[in-house]
Amino acid sequence: MNKEISIPINQKALLSIREASEYTNIGINKIDRMLRTPNCPFVLYVGTKKLVKRKEFEKFLDNQLVI
Repeated sequence: MNKEISIPINQKALLSIREASEYTNIGINKIDRMLRTPNCPFVLYVGTKKLVKRKEFEKFLDNQLVI
């Protein structure tokens, strides 16, 4: 018996680009471009996969007027 456990997005430490897009209402392409900026404080690479550090992303967005 294999049950998939679903964790709410606001409780996850790391988000996929799609989850981050749903969570913030920012487009997938825009988030992907933000993750590619040098020294991005909220990106985590797992191999070639890019994940979004949710807490750092929230802090970044709190300090922005325009993205």
